[in-house]
Amino acid sequence: MNDVPKTPPAPAETKLATPVAPRRRRWPWLLAGLVVVGGGAGFYAWKTGLPPFAPAAQAPTPPGQPGGRRPGGGAPAIPVTAAAASVEDLPILLDALGTVQASNTITVVPQVSGRITEIAFREGQEVKAGDVLVRLDPRSLQASLDQAVATKAQREAQLANARLDLTRYQQLLRSNGTSQQTVDTQRAQVAQLEAQVQYDQATIEAARTQLDFATIRSPIDGRVGLRQVDIGNLVSSGTTTGIVVVTQLKPITVNFTLPQQTLPQVMQALAAGPVPVEARLAEFAPPRLDGTPAPPNPIGQLVTIDNQVDSATGTIRLKATFPNEDQRLWPGAFVNTRLQVAVLRGVTVLPLVAVQRGPQGPYAFVVRDDNTVEQRNITLGTIAGNQAVVLAGMRVGERAVTSGALRLVNGSAVQVAEPVRPPPSVPQARRRPQQAPAPAPATPPAEAPAPAPARP
Repeated sequence: MNDVPKTPPAPAETKLATPVAPRRRRWPWLLAGLVVVGGGAGFYAWKTGLPPFAPAAQAPTPPGQPGGRRPGGGAPAIPVTAAAASVEDLPILLDALGTVQASNTITVVPQVSGRITEIAFREGQEVKAGDVLVRLDPRSLQASLDQAVATKAQREAQLANARLDLTRYQQLLRSNGTSQQTVDTQRAQVAQLEAQVQYDQATIEAARTQLDFATIRSPIDGRVGLRQVDIGNLVSSGTTTGIVVVTQLKPITVNFTLPQQTLPQVMQALAAGPVPVEARLAEFAPPRLDGTPAPPNPIGQLVTIDNQVDSATGTIRLKATFPNEDQRLWPGAFVNTRLQVAVLRGVTVLPLVAVQRGPQGPYAFVVRDDNTVEQRNITLGTIAGNQAVVLAGMRVGERAVTSGALRLVNGSAVQVAEPVRPPPSVPQARRRPQQAPAPAPATPPAEAPAPAPARP
């Protein structure tokens, strides 16, 4: 009776509750492992091209087409363009920016005072030296000339009378009818009147010159600008604005500057003979309305070099002259000039785009016979424009990659393609404005059908 009551045994569900809980906590880890294994298998299949990631079957790329693979399998050929090294005569050109300047620029200013009575030119007219531009009122100047002529005539009459008196006094002196002093005084009077006559003649020449200044003429051949005064204005020799400006356009000059380092080359070119200078206008000219090509650039000749170098900029000024028969060069305009100072005869040249720069100097990717490239160091000489002289590293006829070199390494397979060239431009005739079509003749409206009778 004093026995302690025993605890009844746990039901079967209680004994199984303890192992079930750890299994439920392990299933997320099992799921994560399955995901990792499946992802790795999928990545391996995608990387190796196994189904279902195998690429679709494609037709084999024919040989000679870009993008094809090498015959033995491996990386596909890289499409590039190439240019061959050749032997040419390479001109040495110097480019500079210049300013067009008229050969002569003259501001027409009156040399006498007067009122403008006639303007004998049109603005923008081509004139010759000596052509009349303006006429002033000449009446006061003509009166001064007439006065000087009359004064001279008076002096000449006095001189003639004095000479007769001198002759009489000399005859009286022989017969002791007068003194030697009287003869000497009369001789001095004659000399004085002769001097006055010469003075009057000079006055006449001055008055005639002033009268000629009343007719203003062009001093040079050139083009007349815009006039500054009108008919009826009073002008004088002290004005600063002038009446009009005349500029000589044919020939015309271009002033430009070059770095002082190029001075020896320019001096040698001048010593060898005439140095041609090109004014590059065609590349900036707008297209013509009729579609015709622009005329060739004007060609001039180097005239001289300035006698000192500008210490502030390190440049030297040069002057070239152009015939300018078509008047394409205009004073005050900016123009690009190109100066040819020398010509290298029979040198090996390569396009500058084929030259690469590296830590060891310039190099080029040379295309071999098996359509692979070789990275080869080259030695360059003079670089002129878009071409470079190759002194060593390439032979004549070898091809170098000009585009697509960024993806290349030594030994890369390439597929050389032809460079893309723009189609030649064909001048087209201007289209005539289309005329509106003539209105069609009005057709009379169709008569409406009679209404059908109503059915009973």
